[in-house]
Amino acid sequence: MENNIKNYSPLALAFLGDAVYTLLVREHILLTANRQPAKLHTLSTGCVNAAAQAEAARAVLPLLSEEELSVFKRGRNAHPGHTPKNQSGGDYHYATGLEALFGYLYLNKEEERLLSLFDAIWQNGADKSESIG
Repeated sequence: MENNIKNYSPLALAFLGDAVYTLLVREHILLTANRQPAKLHTLSTGCVNAAAQAEAARAVLPLLSEEELSVFKRGRNAHPGHTPKNQSGGDYHYATGLEALFGYLYLNKEEERLLSLFDAIWQNGADKSESIG
């Protein structure tokens, strides 16, 4: 029996979306230049953290459809009292919203849309902390 994707909690979608987003970042960094593993790790952690993902979310918000925006908001508003150490609450919630959206699109098999949004994030300067390419 196949589950309806809309029935998954936003935090479950974010759980998967975190892995999807991390994979896309790592693939992008790896394909731009051959680097030492420690450098790859440093570059990826600079992009996969609450502050960077919140900035990425803000970059794609104007591009989202009504349905996608709804998924993002569900993720952003999930678990409102929880903020991990050393992270801004706003950034954490926006990052969770982005992850929920990426999880949702992945489960919906919307690979083209996922890549389009990811490209928009990179075009907005997700790699500005250091030239990644």
